[in-house]
Amino acid sequence: MVRRRPVFYNPACPVAGLPCLARRLVRRTAPRSMENAKKNVALLAGCQAMLLTNNVTLISLAALAGFSLAENKMLSTLPATGYVVGAALATLPASFFMRRFGRQTGFRVGTSVGIAGAALCCLALWQQSFWLLCAGVLVLGVYNAFGQYYRFAAADVASHEFKAKAISLVLTGGLVGGIIGPELSKHTRGLFPVPFLGAYASLIVFCLITLVLLAYIRIPAPSVAERHEPVRPMRTIVAQPAFLVAVTGSALGYGVMNLLMTATPLAMGLCGLPYSSAALVIQWHVIGMYAPSFFTGSLIRRFGVLSVMFAGMALETLCVSIALSGSLLANFWWALLLLGVGWNFLYVGGTTLLTECYRVSEKAKAQGMHDFLVFLTTATSSFSSGLLMNRNGWQMLNYAALPVLAVIGAAIAWLALQRRAAVAV
Repeated sequence: MVRRRPVFYNPACPVAGLPCLARRLVRRTAPRSMENAKKNVALLAGCQAMLLTNNVTLISLAALAGFSLAENKMLSTLPATGYVVGAALATLPASFFMRRFGRQTGFRVGTSVGIAGAALCCLALWQQSFWLLCAGVLVLGVYNAFGQYYRFAAADVASHEFKAKAISLVLTGGLVGGIIGPELSKHTRGLFPVPFLGAYASLIVFCLITLVLLAYIRIPAPSVAERHEPVRPMRTIVAQPAFLVAVTGSALGYGVMNLLMTATPLAMGLCGLPYSSAALVIQWHVIGMYAPSFFTGSLIRRFGVLSVMFAGMALETLCVSIALSGSLLANFWWALLLLGVGWNFLYVGGTTLLTECYRVSEKAKAQGMHDFLVFLTTATSSFSSGLLMNRNGWQMLNYAALPVLAVIGAAIAWLALQRRAAVAV
């Protein structure tokens, strides 16, 4: 007697052992999953836009507001530094909080903290208290720390093929923030009799818009594996070649970008160029930072993450060469534009490479340490930029960036050779 196989069985089914009925269900749900992923990525990009609007507005005004309140004018940049310090201190706790309670809860808590920080800044301006302003900006840095995980949330909801593009597309939100932020600060800083109060109050509005966007995002809750699977020690995760190169590209690339960007308006002023020219250069620099995100993910998918990161290092090196070749407006414009594009390739590439370095249960550890090192490098470069500029000038500041870029290039080449040797074996 011949045994009849079930009607849904098909030996030609491309997945071994998977009945065709189940295969049809997979085919039906896959487009829906992709559609949901794209919706989440679009909403996360909107949240990123609000975050960067707050960031750029705050950075544009922090030093000026600090100068207006500080008795010792040497401390006027302390609020701006406090913003970076607050983010650095909160990066790891934010990551572990989201591991325990989920991305969506974490983003809501972080945004609520942002509202509290902006309200504290408004109170500081109303009471003319410099130290209360520093405290408020420090709290806003916590909001920034939570917001840095929007790009990782995009990676969580995306398929392997869509992951690099999802990370890249979320960062396009920064383009909106970079354009709106400077314009917003112009129109709101004198909105009330107390200087800068209107600008800081506007930060609350953008946080409220973020909460509305978050209500429509659907990010899966942490899985059982993410919460309870064994986690390797941090030293084991950090010692991986891919992790080392991911952090080197992201952190040092960010550090070089911040080092040169921070000093550019001062250098242009010393070269006799008006503030309007500096504002134009910085605006195009921000466009260079975030506009490539529309296609960086596609470039990574086509050419590989290490190739794109190496291109980012090369663009930042070209920026230094152009900056050293003259002091005309065109030199600053081209240098800062290429600096922005180079940062984008290194930052998106480093984030994408990082996703290869951890298990699901290690996500909070690895992502938190990565961003902590990025913020630590950024804080160091912010502090060093003014120091090097005042002591050694614009030329030496650019020369100082070259050894750092050489380290980035050597790290990327080292990992590429390691991977090529592994394939050959």
